Amino acid sequence: MHVPPITHLTAADPQVANLIEAEAHRQHDKLRMIPSENYVSAAVLEATGSVLTNKYSEGYVGRRYYEGQQFIDPIETLAIDRARALFGVEHVNVQPYSGSPANLAVYLAFAQPGDPVMGMALPMGGHLTHGWSVSATGRWFRPVRYTVDRRTGLVDFDEVRDLARAERPKLIFCGGTAVPRTINFAAFAQIAQEVDAVLVADIAHIAGLVAGGAHPSPVGHADVITTTTHKTLRGPRGAMIMTSAGRATEVDKAVFPGLQGGPHNHTTAGIAVALNEATQPAFRRYAHQVVTNAKALADALTERGFDLVTGGTDNHLILIDLTTKGIAGKPAAKVLDLGGIELNYNTVPYDPRKPFDPSGLRLGTPALTTRGLTEEHMPQVAEWIDRLVVAAVKDDQEAVAAVAGEVRDLLSAYPIPGYSASGAG
Repeated sequence: MHVPPITHLTAADPQVANLIEAEAHRQHDKLRMIPSENYVSAAVLEATGSVLTNKYSEGYVGRRYYEGQQFIDPIETLAIDRARALFGVEHVNVQPYSGSPANLAVYLAFAQPGDPVMGMALPMGGHLTHGWSVSATGRWFRPVRYTVDRRTGLVDFDEVRDLARAERPKLIFCGGTAVPRTINFAAFAQIAQEVDAVLVADIAHIAGLVAGGAHPSPVGHADVITTTTHKTLRGPRGAMIMTSAGRATEVDKAVFPGLQGGPHNHTTAGIAVALNEATQPAFRRYAHQVVTNAKALADALTERGFDLVTGGTDNHLILIDLTTKGIAGKPAAKVLDLGGIELNYNTVPYDPRKPFDPSGLRLGTPALTTRGLTEEHMPQVAEWIDRLVVAAVKDDQEAVAAVAGEVRDLLSAYPIPGYSASGAG
């Protein structure tokens, strides 16, 4: 059953309640390996499900447009202060609704429509909001896209520098959604400084690793840092923008009133709780274990003949090119899901296939690490992935069902926040 119990919802709307219960059961029984997903704590669940959702709070602490902020202001202040201390920054805005609006606020603060903006191309591992054509950021601004080396899969900083010198972008984004290697913030900062661009480090995927000391920090290199608050940070679905005190006014005005109305106070409270959790020694151990698990899994997959983009990983994320396996990413991902392993199909650099039917799989270790799995389990996970890819090629439904049962058996010993298999709260 869902924990905390959803008894009132069950009585009022059993259809929705049943779907939530089913999702909780699914999250318990599946090896969840989408690298942008995780499990929040029961404390974060309680904060985000609280009466704070009832309150409007347009404006900022001490400068609201609505009355009744006696308890909202201290909650937002807690979230801000905790983020400042955790990441070592001067200013934090915790109000963005999610990562994409946070990035859009950066454009609004530091660029004008039509200005050149630079980011990693989406097929290379970048994000839609770094100037890709189907995003507003690629339509309202002039995108300049850098790629990765065909042989290594790594960013070619000579190319980045040449593009920046030629195009003189107002913004340079570093980071992305399928970047399995350490981001060289110092190299990006040097280029941005040379062309007088604002460097934006999008650490949405790695924020928890940065907070836990398992990935270098962009602080001191990037002018602006954006991040979601879930993924490796294990908070609710929200976002933050971090910057220097000198850029605070521009950022805050871009978020409100530039793009948003009132913040989601229940989310702000959940962010504050997650940030407090991230200061604990257990979180630091978790962050390092995420990377240890990913490296062990990458090694085990390589031993089984899988072709990994960049040859491995430095963080939480692995990108597989299935070309040599005789199957595309989409059908493989569908079968893996049936077999108890949830990941996503994904474009690989220089992919000859279309984005909705690409050659790759993207997977990661944040959620399974939260459940308590360690590097000792990773060879087994790789073996299951291998068996399921083979089963997908052969259309072997019995093999798929067998793996699904084995996954459930293993995970039964590793409970999750938000669900009790025994039915007891």
